[in-house]
Amino acid sequence: MDSTQDILQGKWHELKGQVKQQWGKLTDDDMTRLNGKTEELAGVLQQRYGYGKAQAETEIHNWLAKHDPTAKK
Repeated sequence: MDSTQDILQGKWHELKGQVKQQWGKLTDDDMTRLNGKTEELAGVLQQRYGYGKAQAETEIHNWLAKHDPTAKK
C-alpha cells in the first residue's frame, strides 16, 4: 500500500473532495485529521462503515485506481 499512500498524500488537496463524496460518512474533522494518510483513512472507514482492515485497504486502493491513473493496479 506504499504507492497508494504516496499518491494519496501527494494529491490530498486535489482528491479530498472526491474522498468525501465516495465515503459520505466522513466528517470535515476526519478530512482535516486524515491529511492524506492512508492508514488513518482505513481506520476511519473501519469505524464509520464497519469494514475490516483488509476491506478498507482494498476499498481505498480500488477507489484510488479509478481516480488516479498513476496508481498501481
